[in-house]
Amino acid sequence: MKRSRLPSLIIAAAVLAPLCLAAQSTAWDSAAAILKTQHVATGGYHRYNVPRRDITLRVGDANVAVPLALGSWIGMSGSPARAMAMGDLVVTTPELQPLLAELQKQGVGVMAMHDHLVGEDPRLTYVHFHVTGKATDIASKLDAALSRTATPRPPAAASPARLTIDTARVFTALGIRGNASGSVAQPSVVLVPGKVTMHGETLVPAMAYGTPINVQMIDSSRVLANGDFAVLERKVQPVIAALAAHGITVTAVHNHLVGSVPTIYYIHFWKDGPMGETLTGLRAAIDAAR
Repeated sequence: MKRSRLPSLIIAAAVLAPLCLAAQSTAWDSAAAILKTQHVATGGYHRYNVPRRDITLRVGDANVAVPLALGSWIGMSGSPARAMAMGDLVVTTPELQPLLAELQKQGVGVMAMHDHLVGEDPRLTYVHFHVTGKATDIASKLDAALSRTATPRPPAAASPARLTIDTARVFTALGIRGNASGSVAQPSVVLVPGKVTMHGETLVPAMAYGTPINVQMIDSSRVLANGDFAVLERKVQPVIAALAAHGITVTAVHNHLVGSVPTIYYIHFWKDGPMGETLTGLRAAIDAAR
C-alpha cells in the first residue's frame, strides 16, 4: 500500500511557516536599522517614522505640535524581497534641492511636492515618493536621501505629555477613531471604495490612500487642523465646497500616485479656529466624500 505524504507535508509546513515569518520580521528590522528608526506593523504595511522634532514650527501665534504637521514617514508593503515603499518627507527650503538630487540619484520616484500649511515659519515642502525593490535596498536609498536633510536619526524621543485634547469629542464629532498624543488627536479613515492598483500592483489602502485628519488643541475653544482627503474625482468638488463652507482653507489639490487606477485626488487643508466649527466642517467634508 502506498502511504500518503500529506501528513508529512502538513508537519513540514507547520514547521517552516514560523521560520518564514521570523525571517521576514528580521528583514523588516534590518530595514529599520538602516533607517535608524523603529518600525510598526499597522494597517497592512510597515511604517517607519522619522519626525522632524528638530524644527520649531509656528503659524501665526501658534506653536505647531510635531504630530500635527512634522511627521515624515516611510511605509513599506509586500514582502522584504519585493517591497513597495511610499511616504512623505518634510523638508525646509534649503534642504529641498539636495534631497531631490539624492532621490534622483538613488532612483526613487517623486510623486508630488506641495504645501500642507498656510503661512508657516519656517517654510516647509512635503515631498511624496515611491520606490520598489528589496526592503533593505529601499532603506539604503532613503537613508542616503534623509542624510541630505537635518532629520534627526535616531529620532529624538518625544517628551512625555499627558493627553490634553478631548479625544471623545473629536472622534464622536467626526465619526471616526484613531490615535492621540498630548494635544493632538489623529483620526483616520479610508474614503475610496474598492481596490486601487498602480502599475498592476494592488495598493494597501492605509499606506497609499488613507485620509488622515490631525487636530491640535490650542486652548479650550481653539484648535488647529491639518491633513488631507483622498477621494475619487467625482468627490473633489463636493469635499472642497464642504471645507470652504466652514472656513477651512484648501492648501493643495493633486495626486500622490502616478498611474493609479482609479485616479485618486488628495485635498490638503488647514484650519485655525473654534473647535466646534472646525469639527463640524471636517465632518461635512467626510460626509461629502462618502
